[in-house]
Amino acid sequence: MISFRPRGPVRAAVCSLAMLLGGTALASAQVTLVRGNDTDPATLDHHKTSTVSESNVLRDLYEGLVVYDAEAEIIPGVAESWEESEDGLTYTFTLRQDAQWSNGDPVTAHDFVFAYRRIMTPETAAGYASMLFPILNAEAIATGGMDPEELGVEALDDHTLQITLNNPTPYFIELLTHQTALPMHPASVEEHGANFTRPGNFVTNGAYMLESFVPNDRIVMVKNPNFHAADEVQIDRIEWTPFEDRATCLRRFEAGEVHICSDVPAEQMAYMRQNLGEQLRIAPYLGTYYLPIKTTNEGPLSDPRVRQAMSMVIDRDFLASEVWQETMLPAYSLVPPGIANYTDGVELPYAGDDLLDREDEALALLEEAGVAPGSLTIELSYNTSENNRNTMAAVADNLSAIGINATLNEMEGSGYFNYLREDGPFDMVRAGWIGDYNDPQNFLFLFQTGVSFNYPRWSNEEYDALMAQAAEELDLEARAEILADAERLFLENVPAIPILYYSSRALVSDRVAGWEDNLMDVHGTRFLSLN
Repeated sequence: MISFRPRGPVRAAVCSLAMLLGGTALASAQVTLVRGNDTDPATLDHHKTSTVSESNVLRDLYEGLVVYDAEAEIIPGVAESWEESEDGLTYTFTLRQDAQWSNGDPVTAHDFVFAYRRIMTPETAAGYASMLFPILNAEAIATGGMDPEELGVEALDDHTLQITLNNPTPYFIELLTHQTALPMHPASVEEHGANFTRPGNFVTNGAYMLESFVPNDRIVMVKNPNFHAADEVQIDRIEWTPFEDRATCLRRFEAGEVHICSDVPAEQMAYMRQNLGEQLRIAPYLGTYYLPIKTTNEGPLSDPRVRQAMSMVIDRDFLASEVWQETMLPAYSLVPPGIANYTDGVELPYAGDDLLDREDEALALLEEAGVAPGSLTIELSYNTSENNRNTMAAVADNLSAIGINATLNEMEGSGYFNYLREDGPFDMVRAGWIGDYNDPQNFLFLFQTGVSFNYPRWSNEEYDALMAQAAEELDLEARAEILADAERLFLENVPAIPILYYSSRALVSDRVAGWEDNLMDVHGTRFLSLN
């Protein structure tokens, strides 16, 4: 190699030029991935999140004890290994020595203890605390009956975490992939309080750290140099952009301004299939699209016969084929087909009946309930998106066939699910649930008394008793039958009407490598690259 070492003014000029060119080269070498998201997260405090759009963002900022890889297989995260006791009640996790927070502090077992106690503390008001109720004493703490220090989570030392459960839980390790099981940096949370998630305050342990968050514009993340696998992370910078209007994301995708759209406009499915080829990704997805009805409202909606009549006349085949352009499947059960640890054949009894016959039966049920044609008017509410709007418009048309008048009410997306969790007033709303783990309990727990995701506020002692019985049953086949009985009871009462099973739908640029379609529809940016 020839060495050239200029002197005096010439050297200074050359050095300045080199610095300029070097800076330009570094800037151009920085790889930025632009990802469209369904909507802005309502918060980045993972103890107060509940939506897929929030989990998408948190997956890049944090790492839990275990994580999903590109194919949604569980791999070690902060925990490099773990052991389960013979009775299935105790898990002991060995944490990796090189796990660090974005500020350089080590990630320790104490950080998980802090986080798990915080989410159970009633003052935190964590709507998703019930996810961790399998942990010993968790529910009693969350309901104010015990102190957080009595939670079955203990740091044996800085790098050994022990978790004790109430009962053996077959899906427990998979449950730990969820955002409720992520750690927290205690010092920054205690210093900044409710502002700990602001840029400059936010300390995270994932592949990325927060640079900026401008609501309704973008969330910018940059690669975390302290992440233990930073050398394997190929995307330097992420721009998460909210697109409640899926068609807008499509236009920007075609213009090359967005690399990934998390969802697509169903009404343009034929166009996308014809013009975007393999960049349109459609895959099976563990989720159900359903319509909660506020059962505590006085009047006809509190009557199961009225709710059943409404369910009968919804043309699920039309919704799946025409509104969603065959990217969804008609649903007649809450628990989606193909789920693990369950039984087949649990569905609404009129699943295979002709729609006209169902309309006649629905009219008979309304007459029996004392609801005359034209006497009932309800409001159908939904969070902003063209797909949801078209769905609810079709449902309104179906209801008109049995003399029920329906109006549409579009609500802004980021606060929509908080509104539902906080018992906001409504008649019928649009909701969806994506499995956090592959087990029917994750769908059926939604309608237990007191669960914040029980949007209808339906309460049934027999249902609650069946869910409690299933939680204590060690035999998986017997447990499946108990859960099936619970779903049958739910379908008799239909406090929420299942109408569609999800598929994941996304646009992924052919420049993006590492994207693997999977049942959980999880795609951490750490596993992607941009060509």
